[in-house]
Amino acid sequence: MPLKIGIAGLGTVGGGALKILGEHAQMIAARAGRPVVITAISARDKTKDRGAFARALRWVDDPMSMATDPDIDVVVELIGGSEGIAKSLVEKSLEAGKSVVTANKALIAHHGVQLAALAEKHGVVLAFEAAVAGGVPIIKALRDGLAANRFTRVVGIINGSCNYILTHMQNDGVAFDVMMKKAHELGYLEADPSFDIDGIDAAHKIAILASLAFGSAPAIDKVYAEGIRHVSLRDITFAKELGCRIKLLAIATHTERGIEQRVHPALVPVSSPLANVNDSYNMVMVEGDHVGTVFFEGRGAGAGPTGSSVVADIMDIARGVHYKPFTLPVAQLTRGRFIAMEQCRTSYYVRLSVADQPGVLADITAKLSAEKISMKAFLQHPHQPGEAVQLVLTTHETEESSMLRAIAAIAKLGSVKEKPYMIRMESN
Repeated sequence: MPLKIGIAGLGTVGGGALKILGEHAQMIAARAGRPVVITAISARDKTKDRGAFARALRWVDDPMSMATDPDIDVVVELIGGSEGIAKSLVEKSLEAGKSVVTANKALIAHHGVQLAALAEKHGVVLAFEAAVAGGVPIIKALRDGLAANRFTRVVGIINGSCNYILTHMQNDGVAFDVMMKKAHELGYLEADPSFDIDGIDAAHKIAILASLAFGSAPAIDKVYAEGIRHVSLRDITFAKELGCRIKLLAIATHTERGIEQRVHPALVPVSSPLANVNDSYNMVMVEGDHVGTVFFEGRGAGAGPTGSSVVADIMDIARGVHYKPFTLPVAQLTRGRFIAMEQCRTSYYVRLSVADQPGVLADITAKLSAEKISMKAFLQHPHQPGEAVQLVLTTHETEESSMLRAIAAIAKLGSVKEKPYMIRMESN
């Protein structure tokens, strides 16, 4: 008996899923144990030519009708957005006893617990492998392959757009503004680029991964998010001199004090696999108590990779695989303690522009010393007499609150000509 699906949303991901389902229909049926048949499709633009395969399918003007369509077993929501029609369609579909497959990270990060409860109540599946890291099967890995482990840390490069920009700033010496424009032209950025470059997209994704890893309810409001728009070519150059590369990292750590969730640029040693992930590729590093450190790498966006993950979820449902969306039943998900960014501990890179005069470094180190911060390294680029001096210092591990107080005190020094810029440093 075939599994009958309806696809709402035929943009990049929807088009990719549609193509895979059409091209690989026989292989999918063989691997899933039964055919997967598309019985309805819907999108905002009916006039767009999506090929002969799409033209042969039944078109639905109102995607909400899929929720109660008797000829649909599974609704595939690829509209996007945390509210509006996407949320309503998923809710109504689950309430009607239909399983749902989605790639909507914002929806899952903001409303995942509510939707998981609906799926449990009505005995259906809510699947969202495509919501994080495109074609990289990290959600299945956490939920299934590594499920015997107690996880302590998840670190990822999970926004391909930012990784593309930083890669070419580093390799080609092109400024951020130029690379951002190019990324937009290539279709790498969201319609609102701030979702990518300000870390919001990665924040949604790390909230989901933290939930799966640590058995907690997704807590997007507890994620610290800082993007890459202030990273300059000066920082790229200094990082190289320090044996590092700058990456936008999403980090979730389970400690005795609670859970850290943070997204921000970081200096990563060139010896780390994370430092060597380029262009739009993603990588997720998982630390488990028995498996140790495991890395997952692959394309993090695009029609093919993300569509592949959507179809994989559909195939699981066709096989009769039934799992809790966040591994644990909703009632068992903790509403755990979360650590504020100010309480996190790491090392720091600080870039300063200062007057060329005696005693400047002594004044700066005095402000660090007052907060009990130990300086690790110091760099200075050559300059012409009378020009501002470009200084970089790095610190040993300290608490964020102490570092922020020290930076504020340094910024008040008369010899400091620009607002200090701080980037956190990660050892792996």
